[in-house]
Amino acid sequence: MTLEALASAGLPPFFFYDTITATTSHHSGRASSSRFHNAGGDDVVGGYSGGTDERRQSAEVAGQGRRKRRRQRTHKNKEDAENQRMTHIAVERNRRRQMNEHLAVLRSLMPDSYIQRGDQASIVGGAIDFVKELEQLLQSLEAQKRTLQQREAGKPESSPATADGGSRSSSSHSHGVDSPPFAQFFTFPQYGWRHAAAHNYPQPEDQLLPALADIEVTLIETHANVRILSPKRPHQLVKIVCGLQDLKLSILHLGLTTLDAMVLYSLSVKVEEGCHLATVDDIAAAIHRMLCLIQAEATAAAQ
Repeated sequence: MTLEALASAGLPPFFFYDTITATTSHHSGRASSSRFHNAGGDDVVGGYSGGTDERRQSAEVAGQGRRKRRRQRTHKNKEDAENQRMTHIAVERNRRRQMNEHLAVLRSLMPDSYIQRGDQASIVGGAIDFVKELEQLLQSLEAQKRTLQQREAGKPESSPATADGGSRSSSSHSHGVDSPPFAQFFTFPQYGWRHAAAHNYPQPEDQLLPALADIEVTLIETHANVRILSPKRPHQLVKIVCGLQDLKLSILHLGLTTLDAMVLYSLSVKVEEGCHLATVDDIAAAIHRMLCLIQAEATAAAQ
């Protein structure tokens, strides 16, 4: 239909034109639309646009790619966690195997009387008792050896009064009689009595007189090993036990060896809650003060 015919039909005049728009996105597209303007200035938009659908498809493709990469990372993290778990299981299995082998060897080295049951705690506890018995036996043999050496050297039995005095003869020195008794059981004592001259240990600061005993304390966590070498005194062992209990030091093992006028105490103690002794020096100082009181009581009783 021509424009003249439309005009003769009484319709308002209008203009018709085509527009072509180009969209730029991940995929280039082309869209066309038609606009109709009537005489009143109103626009009527019609036609088809393909740019919106193409952009939507491009966004969906990009989102799928991101989801795939996220799945790959999650899968890799799961593999790493599984590898770590398997490694931990292998290490733990190897540790248990070695522990069982060591416990079996330890059990074979001990008499059956020291093992009440076959569990790990019983084996370890029996090993502790067995080691303490061996230590006591070694101390006893050391005392017997020293006595025999003194007899062979023709030297009178040692006493606290002649512990460090007098000259050393070549014969006694060759037999090692004048070496400090039980020297192998003392490494770095906090208080030196018989070992002070040989190792030049400092005397206690709170005492004007020389130390009354060799005292060495080693501490691991809440368990301490105590060695005391002192002259024999009346009721000394009972007073030491009571004094340690008052200090909240529970005695787990106790052994003693006598040599002439001396006695060697070997104790294993546990530091209980509420004990104010936190270091080896504190424990050694408390034991030395205890021995000073025992010595003072013995002196007063003798007078």
